[in-house]
Amino acid sequence: MNDFDALVRRQRAHRSFASDEVDDATIDAIIASATFAPSAENSQPWVFVVVRDRTRRDGIGDLMAAAWAQAREYSRARLTESLFADVDAGLSSGTIAAAPVLIVVAVDRHLVHPGAVGSSAFPAVQNLLLAATARGLGSALTTIATTQTSELRALLDLDAHYDPVAVIPIGHPAHPLAPARRRPPHVVRR
Repeated sequence: MNDFDALVRRQRAHRSFASDEVDDATIDAIIASATFAPSAENSQPWVFVVVRDRTRRDGIGDLMAAAWAQAREYSRARLTESLFADVDAGLSSGTIAAAPVLIVVAVDRHLVHPGAVGSSAFPAVQNLLLAATARGLGSALTTIATTQTSELRALLDLDAHYDPVAVIPIGHPAHPLAPARRRPPHVVRR
């Protein structure tokens, strides 16, 4: 358990990446780990769209920036000053979308009840994030581009029954991050 606990504690939200490529075998291994997540009725409704093409990554970055422009002031009041600055830089300047790989996690609505989309998708997303961390890669859970669902579907040539739920940038971190700040267990335990 010590290895698992250490891995969980190392997982951080990286929003800037080095330009070094991430090979297909590594991405395939990360996705394979994601598929071992639980899902409602074992439906496994997820689809992982690997985006390497610069034009498509830029398009996703544009969707993120547009959505952030609408949500920015709302988030400013909810985030610490340093976290707001980090998120703002990642979304406004496109550094998140500049990761060498973006994995768009989508759910096939033909395979899962609408009420179970999140509970079926996000365990796979967490596995994906942990698998990237285990390989020394940076990643982050982002959902802001999914507020532009039809535009994101069109950009990725996804059929209408696929709902994008997250965009995960993956790459070698541009710089190390400080340890995560978390509320202690005695505060969250009831």
